[in-house]
Amino acid sequence: MRSPPVVDTEYKDLPLREDIRLLGRILGDTVREQSGKAVFDIVERIRQSSVRFRRDEDIAARRELAETLNSLPPGEALQIIRAFSFFSHLANIAEDQHHIRRTRAHALTATVPREGTMAHALNRAGEAGISPQRLAAFFTGAMVMPVLTAHPTEVRRKSTIDREMEVADLLAERDRPSLTAAELDTN
Repeated sequence: MRSPPVVDTEYKDLPLREDIRLLGRILGDTVREQSGKAVFDIVERIRQSSVRFRRDEDIAARRELAETLNSLPPGEALQIIRAFSFFSHLANIAEDQHHIRRTRAHALTATVPREGTMAHALNRAGEAGISPQRLAAFFTGAMVMPVLTAHPTEVRRKSTIDREMEVADLLAERDRPSLTAAELDTN
């Protein structure tokens, strides 16, 4: 049995890293403009120390990180926390967009169904000898019940959600030189 081909993860994830860097630069400019250079410098020092500690297991970076965090007055700490929270939201938007980008890339190249997709699962069911009729009977009798949960701290204003959607739309526009067959059908 042949091994699956090695996928160049570094190459396929490059657009994600570029999006995160772009959004990080824009956020950095915004923090500098709204909160001042001093707050931006602290955010950068924390970010760089965290990276050195995580990537290199640099104990000096960990001490520097602890000293910086422990010395923050509450008001400044709140600004720093907000900056990292915004970055986390922006990175999540970029990751969602990257998932869409990868799905579109597969749709444009008409590759075999990817693992994790319904098409892949149906192909595997067929390979395992499960007939379409048996699957149809199962799905006819299956009961799906959505469960909605939310923690009070997760409630976000509609205006915030709208801005996040606008960021996602702008990232999507950067990736749309051509449309998939499904996108062409909906236009």
